[in-house]
Amino acid sequence: MSEAPDLPEAEAFAAEHALGVLDARERAEAEMRMARDPAFAADVDAWRQRLAPMLDSIESVTAPQGVWTRIEAMLPANDNGAVMNKLRFWRNAAVGGFALAAASLAGVVVQVTQPPVTVEAPASAPGQLLNASLTATSGQPQPLFVAAYDPDRKALIITSLLPPGADRDKVNQLWLIAGQDKPRSLGLIEPGKAKVIALPLDVMARMSAGAKLAVSIEPEGGSKDPNGPSGPIIGLGELSRL
Repeated sequence: MSEAPDLPEAEAFAAEHALGVLDARERAEAEMRMARDPAFAADVDAWRQRLAPMLDSIESVTAPQGVWTRIEAMLPANDNGAVMNKLRFWRNAAVGGFALAAASLAGVVVQVTQPPVTVEAPASAPGQLLNASLTATSGQPQPLFVAAYDPDRKALIITSLLPPGADRDKVNQLWLIAGQDKPRSLGLIEPGKAKVIALPLDVMARMSAGAKLAVSIEPEGGSKDPNGPSGPIIGLGELSRL
């Protein structure tokens, strides 16, 4: 089945930086790029503003007792400034070790609450943001994927909460199920990663509250069935307005 195209590299990189899913090296690269490229800085700031409403859907997560003490013990003790900088980084990054669902959105909290970049982004009327939590279809109803749709950016951000490397001989395929239409493939998702997907107009027309997103387990390359998934659906969620 045809897949929606990915965003251009620069746009995807800006979205991933705003979402907070880059590693330390990539984040440093993004910050340097923002300093020298006003257009890229404007893209990052625009994504931060568009993702800000997701803050309302994030519940606070309490770290297990003693976790920050253990992290502090691993950091150099002779440089208080460096310790605090590293501690702040690890508090944001290490939260995924004990709360995968919160980790997928924690980066949004960190990035959106930073001082805005002093670059003006083009003004535009905001569209209706949608989000979805795709929960397991068997066993405990825990979230396996989270998604946010931004019509103004013509893009969907999908984050896998599965452990990296899961289903090594299989792939996870994302589907849009809208009304009576047959499922539409939106692409493959790597476990433990976030992906920004640029959506064509015909897919955007079907992105509305009540439509569903699903993830199936498929053989390498994705489903060969022209009518939809060939493997089991492992995650399912309904799009709702933010």
